[in-house]
Amino acid sequence: MKVRSLGFGMLCMLALCLPFTACSSDDDPISDNSGTVDNGGGETGGGDSSTASVAKVYILNEGSQGNNNAGIAFYAPNGDAEFVGDIYYKMNGAKLGDVGQTMITDGESVYVAVYGSSYLARLDADCVEQARVSFVDDSELSAGIRHIAIEDGVIYASFWGGTVAKIDAATLQVLDKLTGLGDNLEGVAIMDGLLYVCNSCTPDWTVYHTELLVIDLASFSLKETITVAQNPYSQLVATDGKVFVISNDYFSASGYIWQVIDTADGNKVTELGNATYMTAYNGTLYMVDSQTDWSTYTTVNTFFTYDIKTGVTNNASFLQDDRLSSLSIYMMAINEGNGDIYIGTTDFTNNGDIYRYKADGSFVEKFDAGGINPNSAVFFN
Repeated sequence: MKVRSLGFGMLCMLALCLPFTACSSDDDPISDNSGTVDNGGGETGGGDSSTASVAKVYILNEGSQGNNNAGIAFYAPNGDAEFVGDIYYKMNGAKLGDVGQTMITDGESVYVAVYGSSYLARLDADCVEQARVSFVDDSELSAGIRHIAIEDGVIYASFWGGTVAKIDAATLQVLDKLTGLGDNLEGVAIMDGLLYVCNSCTPDWTVYHTELLVIDLASFSLKETITVAQNPYSQLVATDGKVFVISNDYFSASGYIWQVIDTADGNKVTELGNATYMTAYNGTLYMVDSQTDWSTYTTVNTFFTYDIKTGVTNNASFLQDDRLSSLSIYMMAINEGNGDIYIGTTDFTNNGDIYRYKADGSFVEKFDAGGINPNSAVFFN
């Protein structure tokens, strides 16, 4: 039987075909937009309240396309506040919208890109919305925002339709746009004054590109194009002088192809193996390779690490148990403050689960993600 990884196009089609299910575990209507979080002891407050010192993890739940059920969950890893399944709804009195694409932080604010609803929002550390920009009426951006990166007070966002936008991080005003860069632009990452952008495929998913675009941020112009395996998508990491990208070549037996671009060696591209998701922490890439036999819907996950400095792959799992060996992985994120590892799983229909591990790979706990398809996490305190 042919075994291969689930491709982006197949994921999209699967998501569209599955039944739509409400994602929020906190469905009670709220009466105001007070910007308060119940800390479990009866105290509430905004950004300067008693909750300001609480360690916080926000998890973006993508939802199911067309069902307006994206959301953000709140989790307190130290156990000093109650879990909230949809903290965005609780704090803002409205749903996040259709398809929560990605979420990042600069340590003070949270930025969330909502693809289907076509907007970018800035939230404070208590998840209260401070600013928003809609792209619905912009013909060069209306095809949909995808991924975002931040540097020096500027957000750089990729869009389907071939545009990269430069956006003021405080006001969310669009400062500049680069158009005609490709088709469906996906993952973005910044290193050494350069923005790397994946050009994945045509809008109908019939042609898969082999381009990683390099944009000079000082001049905000296209500097060069790097050839990689076909269909580079959301998995793009720039760190420690290297750029890592995963191409979703699901038409080949290779499946997801993991590659490194050596910026010190003329952007030489080297295929390193197979991987589906990756995240970097303290000079190490944490990886998972998910292989699924679609005749039986059986998935086998292989977890491993890669030393960025030495270029050595350690095939031993970084987890101390195998409870995730056959689940559908949808997210991996690491808390930079303590090395805790958060892994999100999905069945594309019901609320996902989050598995939390310590830096040494020991299991801490499993909890409901609060929504469908958890895909991003950010950390405070």
